[in-house]
Amino acid sequence: MDPLLIAVLAGLGGMIGWGLADFFAKKTIDQIGDVISMVWAHVFGTIAFGLLVLVNILFFNQTIGLPSGLNGWLILFIFGSLQAAVYLIAYQGFGKGPLSVLNPIFASYSGLAALLSILFFGENVSVAILSTLSIIFAGVIMTNIDIHHLRAKRLRFALIPGVKEMIMAALLAAFWTVYWDSFISGKDWLTHAFLMYVFMSIVAYIFAKAKKINLSRRQIKPDLWKYLILIGICEAIAYISISFGFGLTTETSVVAVLSGAFSLPTIILARVFLKEKPEVIQTLGSFVIILGIILISLL
Repeated sequence: MDPLLIAVLAGLGGMIGWGLADFFAKKTIDQIGDVISMVWAHVFGTIAFGLLVLVNILFFNQTIGLPSGLNGWLILFIFGSLQAAVYLIAYQGFGKGPLSVLNPIFASYSGLAALLSILFFGENVSVAILSTLSIIFAGVIMTNIDIHHLRAKRLRFALIPGVKEMIMAALLAAFWTVYWDSFISGKDWLTHAFLMYVFMSIVAYIFAKAKKINLSRRQIKPDLWKYLILIGICEAIAYISISFGFGLTTETSVVAVLSGAFSLPTIILARVFLKEKPEVIQTLGSFVIILGIILISLL
């Protein structure tokens, strides 16, 4: 299969997986909080991930490529810890300030990851692909802007609560993306992605316990469990997809930018099922992303 096609499919898988996870998270975070949602969703994500690894072994006779030595396990733990930190820092920032400002900052991690890969990791990108990725990235930023909210606040950027957290989360996410690509290339990407996800889930659990957050099942309403399960499954799909792309291709920027467009499916689903009306700029951004995806698929 063509490497660019693999990268496009992997990026779309990440986009759809994280987009669906965010959509389902709307149903749980307001009722039980972000950390509880994250911990329980990761429990189900770990189960889904593990079942896929098991199926891969039992039915496709795939061998398990475990990390080599203590260093390999330590590196995986660091990757899991960093990704958990991205979630926790981003959630903390979102709780402080207006999403209209904070969302585009965090969404910029995908473009930053692509830039790092091209400038410092020697990724060879044609002018056509780079131009198309720029179009998609512009659409990503547009879909995360809420002009009405932004105008209503009239805040000075430097004084907006949550900006520091968003910048930190975006930087961590960008560096995590390019180094994860470098680390997983040529390895058993599925097993390594699963183990990273397990470590991320463990770190999230430890954080919740350290903060003395009640994770009891009794406080979760029965109708919320299906959403927590779906969040976990969709997140697992996202991590499997990007790891698949990073493990089998060198098209880091394509995977990063496309997967970073996860706001697109969230906006579409929110409009269809929650009757939310996006801003004009968000609608235009959605069309720009779709146009970019079509263009990159034709290259």
